[in-house]
Amino acid sequence: MQLDQPLTDKEFDELDNFLLGDQSPEDSMTMDHLHGYLTAIAIGPEPITPAEWLPSIWGEDRKDGPKFKNPKQEERIYNLITRFMNEVLVTFEVAPKEFEPLFVEHEHEGKVLLNAEAWCWGFWEGMELREGSWDEIWDSEAAPLMRPIYLLGADEIKPEELAEVEDPVKAHQLALDIEANLPAVHKWWVPRRKTGVTTVKHEEPKVGRNDDCPCGSGKKYKKCHGADQ
Repeated sequence: MQLDQPLTDKEFDELDNFLLGDQSPEDSMTMDHLHGYLTAIAIGPEPITPAEWLPSIWGEDRKDGPKFKNPKQEERIYNLITRFMNEVLVTFEVAPKEFEPLFVEHEHEGKVLLNAEAWCWGFWEGMELREGSWDEIWDSEAAPLMRPIYLLGADEIKPEELAEVEDPVKAHQLALDIEANLPAVHKWWVPRRKTGVTTVKHEEPKVGRNDDCPCGSGKKYKKCHGADQ
Protein backbone atom coordinates (compact mmCIF):
# COMPACT_ATOMS: atom_id res chain seq x y z
CA MET A 1 0.00 0.00 0.00
CA GLN A 2 1.33 3.43 -0.98
CA LEU A 3 2.00 5.87 1.86
CA ASP A 4 -0.13 8.53 0.18
CA GLN A 5 -3.26 6.38 0.34
CA PRO A 6 -5.86 7.35 2.99
CA LEU A 7 -6.66 4.76 5.62
CA THR A 8 -9.59 2.51 4.88
CA ASP A 9 -12.26 2.14 7.57
CA LYS A 10 -10.74 -1.22 8.48
CA GLU A 11 -7.25 0.25 8.79
CA PHE A 12 -8.58 3.18 10.82
CA ASP A 13 -10.14 0.72 13.25
CA GLU A 14 -6.92 -1.31 13.33
CA LEU A 15 -4.89 1.72 14.39
CA ASP A 16 -7.59 2.84 16.81
CA ASN A 17 -7.64 -0.59 18.46
CA PHE A 18 -3.85 -0.63 18.76
CA LEU A 19 -3.73 2.80 20.40
CA LEU A 20 -6.41 1.74 22.89
CA GLY A 21 -5.10 -1.79 23.39
CA ASP A 22 -2.81 -3.37 25.95
CA GLN A 23 0.24 -3.14 23.69
CA SER A 24 0.20 0.66 23.88
CA PRO A 25 1.00 2.70 27.01
CA GLU A 26 -2.04 3.74 29.00
CA ASP A 27 -1.61 7.43 28.13
CA SER A 28 -1.19 6.90 24.38
CA MET A 29 -3.13 9.26 22.16
CA THR A 30 -6.59 8.32 20.96
CA MET A 31 -7.42 8.77 17.27
CA ASP A 32 -9.06 12.18 17.72
CA HIS A 33 -6.19 13.32 19.95
CA LEU A 34 -3.70 12.09 17.35
CA HIS A 35 -5.57 13.79 14.51
CA GLY A 36 -5.39 17.16 16.25
CA TYR A 37 -1.70 16.63 16.96
CA LEU A 38 -0.94 15.80 13.33
CA THR A 39 -2.99 18.75 12.11
CA ALA A 40 -0.93 21.26 14.11
CA ILE A 41 2.27 19.71 12.77
CA ALA A 42 0.95 19.76 9.21
CA ILE A 43 -0.17 23.40 9.07
CA GLY A 44 2.19 25.05 11.54
CA PRO A 45 5.07 27.47 10.98
CA GLU A 46 7.84 24.99 10.26
CA PRO A 47 8.34 21.33 9.37
CA ILE A 48 8.83 18.79 12.14
CA THR A 49 10.41 15.44 11.39
CA PRO A 50 8.69 12.16 12.26
CA ALA A 51 11.62 11.28 14.52
CA GLU A 52 10.59 14.22 16.70
CA TRP A 53 6.80 13.90 16.69
CA LEU A 54 6.33 10.13 16.68
CA PRO A 55 7.45 9.37 20.28
CA SER A 56 4.88 11.73 21.83
CA ILE A 57 2.06 9.60 20.43
CA TRP A 58 2.76 7.08 23.18
CA GLY A 59 2.49 9.57 26.05
CA GLU A 60 4.82 11.76 28.08
CA ASP A 61 7.11 8.98 29.28
CA ARG A 62 9.47 8.41 26.37
CA LYS A 63 10.80 5.24 28.01
CA ASP A 64 7.38 3.58 27.96
CA GLY A 65 6.80 2.85 24.29
CA PRO A 66 4.43 0.36 22.67
CA LYS A 67 5.09 -3.35 23.01
CA PHE A 68 5.12 -4.62 19.45
CA LYS A 69 4.89 -8.36 18.89
CA ASN A 70 7.58 -8.24 16.23
CA PRO A 71 9.24 -5.84 13.73
CA LYS A 72 6.55 -6.60 11.15
CA GLN A 73 3.81 -5.31 13.43
CA GLU A 74 5.90 -2.27 14.30
CA GLU A 75 6.35 -1.41 10.64
CA ARG A 76 2.63 -1.92 10.05
CA ILE A 77 1.56 0.46 12.83
CA TYR A 78 4.04 3.15 11.87
CA ASN A 79 2.95 2.88 8.25
CA LEU A 80 -0.66 3.44 9.32
CA ILE A 81 0.35 6.48 11.37
CA THR A 82 2.39 7.82 8.46
CA ARG A 83 -0.54 7.47 6.10
CA PHE A 84 -2.83 9.11 8.64
CA MET A 85 -0.43 12.06 8.69
CA ASN A 86 -0.08 12.18 4.92
CA GLU A 87 -3.85 12.30 4.54
CA VAL A 88 -3.86 15.49 6.63
CA LEU A 89 -0.97 16.97 4.65
CA VAL A 90 -2.45 16.16 1.26
CA THR A 91 -5.91 17.48 2.15
CA PHE A 92 -4.50 20.85 3.19
CA GLU A 93 -2.28 20.97 0.12
CA VAL A 94 -5.01 20.06 -2.37
CA ALA A 95 -8.37 20.99 -0.83
CA PRO A 96 -8.00 22.71 2.57
CA LYS A 97 -11.67 23.72 2.68
CA GLU A 98 -12.62 20.04 2.65
CA PHE A 99 -10.60 19.21 5.75
CA GLU A 100 -12.69 17.62 8.50
CA PRO A 101 -11.29 17.49 12.04
CA LEU A 102 -11.87 14.18 13.78
CA PHE A 103 -14.24 15.23 16.57
CA VAL A 104 -16.16 12.91 18.87
CA GLU A 105 -19.96 12.94 18.77
CA HIS A 106 -22.07 12.64 21.91
CA GLU A 107 -25.73 13.02 22.81
CA HIS A 108 -26.95 15.85 25.01
CA GLU A 109 -30.61 16.46 25.76
CA GLY A 110 -31.66 14.52 22.68
CA LYS A 111 -29.24 16.28 20.32
CA VAL A 112 -26.02 14.98 18.79
CA LEU A 113 -23.22 17.41 19.61
CA LEU A 114 -19.51 17.57 18.81
CA ASN A 115 -16.79 17.28 21.43
CA ALA A 116 -13.50 18.68 20.14
CA GLU A 117 -11.63 18.66 23.43
CA ALA A 118 -9.27 15.72 22.82
CA TRP A 119 -8.62 16.92 19.26
CA CYS A 120 -7.65 20.33 20.67
CA TRP A 121 -5.41 18.76 23.30
CA GLY A 122 -3.56 17.09 20.45
CA PHE A 123 -3.36 20.31 18.43
CA TRP A 124 -1.97 22.11 21.48
CA GLU A 125 0.68 19.42 21.96
CA GLY A 126 1.60 19.76 18.30
CA MET A 127 2.06 23.50 18.74
CA GLU A 128 4.23 22.95 21.80
CA LEU A 129 6.75 21.09 19.63
CA ARG A 130 7.53 24.53 18.13
CA GLU A 131 5.91 26.71 20.77
CA GLY A 132 7.81 29.93 20.08
CA SER A 133 7.21 29.64 16.36
CA TRP A 134 3.46 30.02 16.85
CA ASP A 135 3.78 33.40 18.58
CA GLU A 136 3.40 35.26 15.31
CA ILE A 137 -0.17 34.19 14.72
CA TRP A 138 -1.19 34.87 18.34
CA ASP A 139 0.13 38.43 17.94
CA SER A 140 -1.59 39.01 14.60
CA GLU A 141 -5.01 39.88 13.25
CA ALA A 142 -5.55 36.12 12.81
CA ALA A 143 -5.45 35.45 16.56
CA PRO A 144 -9.28 35.13 16.85
CA LEU A 145 -9.09 32.13 14.51
CA MET A 146 -7.08 30.32 17.16
CA ARG A 147 -9.25 31.20 20.15
CA PRO A 148 -11.55 28.12 20.01
CA ILE A 149 -8.50 25.85 19.99
CA TYR A 150 -7.08 27.75 22.95
CA LEU A 151 -10.32 27.42 24.92
CA LEU A 152 -10.58 23.67 24.43
CA GLY A 153 -6.91 22.73 24.22
CA ALA A 154 -4.85 24.94 26.51
CA ASP A 155 -3.61 23.60 29.84
CA GLU A 156 -5.08 26.63 31.60
CA ILE A 157 -7.72 29.18 30.65
CA LYS A 158 -9.18 32.14 32.52
CA PRO A 159 -11.98 31.40 35.04
CA GLU A 160 -14.38 33.64 33.13
CA GLU A 161 -13.81 31.53 30.01
CA LEU A 162 -14.85 28.24 31.62
CA ALA A 163 -18.52 28.81 30.81
CA GLU A 164 -17.74 28.57 27.08
CA VAL A 165 -16.10 25.20 27.58
CA GLU A 166 -18.28 23.55 30.20
CA ASP A 167 -21.58 24.15 28.40
CA PRO A 168 -21.95 21.28 25.87
CA VAL A 169 -23.86 23.47 23.41
CA LYS A 170 -21.25 26.22 23.52
CA ALA A 171 -18.47 23.65 23.25
CA HIS A 172 -20.23 22.24 20.19
CA GLN A 173 -20.19 25.69 18.63
CA LEU A 174 -16.49 26.00 19.35
CA ALA A 175 -15.96 22.74 17.46
CA LEU A 176 -17.86 24.13 14.47
CA ASP A 177 -15.79 27.31 14.65
CA ILE A 178 -12.56 25.30 14.64
CA GLU A 179 -13.59 23.42 11.50
CA ALA A 180 -14.54 26.69 9.80
CA ASN A 181 -11.33 28.44 10.87
CA LEU A 182 -8.71 25.80 10.04
CA PRO A 183 -8.48 26.55 6.28
CA ALA A 184 -7.82 30.21 7.13
CA VAL A 185 -5.20 29.26 9.73
CA HIS A 186 -3.50 27.08 7.13
CA LYS A 187 -3.67 29.86 4.54
CA TRP A 188 -2.20 32.36 7.00
CA TRP A 189 0.86 30.18 7.56
CA VAL A 190 1.50 29.21 3.93
CA PRO A 191 3.56 32.29 2.93
CA ARG A 192 5.30 32.30 6.33
CA ARG A 193 6.15 28.62 6.53
CA LYS A 194 9.87 27.96 6.36
CA THR A 195 9.63 25.28 3.67
CA GLY A 196 6.91 23.71 1.58
CA VAL A 197 4.72 20.88 2.79
CA THR A 198 5.75 17.42 1.69
CA THR A 199 4.31 14.04 2.55
CA VAL A 200 6.15 11.86 5.02
CA LYS A 201 8.25 8.89 4.01
CA HIS A 202 8.36 6.18 6.65
CA GLU A 203 11.94 4.96 7.01
CA GLU A 204 11.97 3.57 10.53
CA PRO A 205 12.25 -0.10 9.40
CA LYS A 206 15.75 0.73 8.09
CA VAL A 207 16.97 1.72 11.54
CA GLY A 208 20.29 0.20 12.52
CA ARG A 209 20.46 -2.32 15.34
CA ASN A 210 22.58 0.10 17.38
CA ASP A 211 20.33 3.10 16.73
CA ASP A 212 17.64 4.32 19.13
CA CYS A 213 14.42 2.39 18.56
CA PRO A 214 11.79 4.49 16.74
CA CYS A 215 9.07 3.21 19.07
CA GLY A 216 10.17 5.79 21.63
CA SER A 217 11.19 3.27 24.28
CA GLY A 218 14.58 4.91 24.76
CA LYS A 219 16.31 1.56 24.14
CA LYS A 220 18.61 0.56 21.31
CA TYR A 221 16.77 -1.19 18.48
CA LYS A 222 18.57 -4.48 19.05
CA LYS A 223 17.70 -4.38 22.75
CA CYS A 224 14.06 -3.50 22.13
CA HIS A 225 13.48 -6.17 19.48
CA GLY A 226 16.36 -8.57 19.87
CA ALA A 227 14.07 -11.37 20.98
CA ASP A 228 12.04 -11.10 17.79
CA GLN A 229 14.90 -11.23 15.33
